[in-house]
Amino acid sequence: MATMSSSDLTLCPVYEAINVLQEKWTLHIIRTLLDGPKGFNELSRAVGGCNPATLAQRVEKLEAMGIISKTIHSTMPPRTSYTLTEAGQALQAVIEAIDSWGTQYLPEPVAG
Repeated sequence: MATMSSSDLTLCPVYEAINVLQEKWTLHIIRTLLDGPKGFNELSRAVGGCNPATLAQRVEKLEAMGIISKTIHSTMPPRTSYTLTEAGQALQAVIEAIDSWGTQYLPEPVAG
């Protein structure tokens, strides 16, 4: 079996996608936004447990990658909302595939 060098891995779309999605809270943010646009505080409550600085960092990175978009509403005070882009919406199929695989192949947790 051939092995991959570190330079091969940086060119692999699967490797790069996993690097993005494995960051803590990223999939939670995406799954939450699959239900529709959310303001920052609403997103924070829905994700649960993520401190605001980390959430802001993840949201900023996902926006820079074109996975989510940010809209600033002209209200007083100004309100920000986040929504998935086309690329973000396409992750729904990935999440559903992971869910299906996990349901079929992973053992059920044992009650303690």
